[in-house]
Amino acid sequence: MIPPSIAVVSAVALILYQVLAFNVGRARVRYQVKPPQVSGPPEFERVYRVQQNTLEQLVFFLPSLWLFAGFVNVTAAASFGGIWIFGRILYAWGYYQAPEKRGPGFGISFLAAAVLAIGALIGSLLALIQPAA
Repeated sequence: MIPPSIAVVSAVALILYQVLAFNVGRARVRYQVKPPQVSGPPEFERVYRVQQNTLEQLVFFLPSLWLFAGFVNVTAAASFGGIWIFGRILYAWGYYQAPEKRGPGFGISFLAAAVLAIGALIGSLLALIQPAA
């Protein structure tokens, strides 16, 4: 069975991504940037970068979340997943205001994902070397 807490964190992360993609659509209208253009006023480019960077981070985050949950601990995985989501929201909110305000959110989400990835690696390596019970 899929752990409900991990499913919820995954779903919230994906919904967050969809909200950020929707924000790009709104910014396209507001700043008159027609597809397929990806450059325009700095305000548009910041909204676009938030969405793109979050997409890049999702590729790292989601497998790390699930592997950590499987090899280490479901509750800890869900907790770090929640921290990652909080960090991405803080990142978006800061970056929308000014590029120099994106750092804290980026740092929080990066560290949470790094803990998940490193924990998943260690947990899976330990599972390899421990004899089956």
